[in-house]
Amino acid sequence: MDALPEALIGNILKARGLKLAAAESCTGGLIGSRITDIPGSSEYFLGSIVAYAYVVKVSLLGVSWETLNSYGAVSRETVLAMAHGARNRLNGDIAISVSGIAGPGGGMPEKPVGTTWIGLVASDGAWASEFQFTGNREENKSSSATAALQMLLDYLQGKLQT
Repeated sequence: MDALPEALIGNILKARGLKLAAAESCTGGLIGSRITDIPGSSEYFLGSIVAYAYVVKVSLLGVSWETLNSYGAVSRETVLAMAHGARNRLNGDIAISVSGIAGPGGGMPEKPVGTTWIGLVASDGAWASEFQFTGNREENKSSSATAALQMLLDYLQGKLQT
């Protein structure tokens, strides 16, 4: 179990005294579930806001309607706003966020099924990356959660490129 990204993340957050917050859309709470699978995660994990609908992204995370209407929920701008919102709302040191099109429907030519954006916000910066997964709905959700956890681990290990 210690080789899992969520276990490594927990060890680092605990050692540094940092608190993690999350904002999830397409993963529906899977990131929070994986983090809380690790015993003792209450020492460093504050919680996850599952904001699936636009109105929840706006009301709970402070994403602007302008951002959603201009760029869509699955965009760099939205995941960064979601991460900022989760960090502020839950008073975390670091926040990760994810928004994507899990499928099987909802894809468009410019954003096909499997398109996912992941954001990370900390005191020293903000990062976002786009991914394209090719599985079914469950596989895309799992891949999105894994990618978000890996991005967080990369950040904590100083490997995240700006």
